[in-house]
Amino acid sequence: MNKAIRLMLVSAMLFAVVMVAAAPAYSARVTQVFSCEEEDEATESGLKAVAEKWLEAAKTMKGGENLEVSLYFPVAVDKTGEVDFLMLVTAPSFAEWGLFWDGYEGSPASKVDQGSASIAICPDSALWEVIEIK
Repeated sequence: MNKAIRLMLVSAMLFAVVMVAAAPAYSARVTQVFSCEEEDEATESGLKAVAEKWLEAAKTMKGGENLEVSLYFPVAVDKTGEVDFLMLVTAPSFAEWGLFWDGYEGSPASKVDQGSASIAICPDSALWEVIEIK
């Protein structure tokens, strides 16, 4: 993962600490949406394989046991800018999300990130609270 993403993650972690402290007892799910750019040699199946490897590594970490990952590839859109696909990482709560990202540096998932820079980079992300409507 490149330096820009690491800096964003640090900022997001600080935000998570504030959110965990302010989160109500029923704490909603949280999703981090990464805006990603494919490198020339990337394929959809290759990106999926890297995401699966990353999730497998993430699930071995504290707070990562219940993470979910989805990849969104545009089919019919007007403008995507520099975005080739989105990667969504969802946790059941801000507490679990924060615990996971607190231990990220040097983690198994971080090592997968570092090895995937030749296939894709995800320089931007946003943190979203998820409220499901049933």
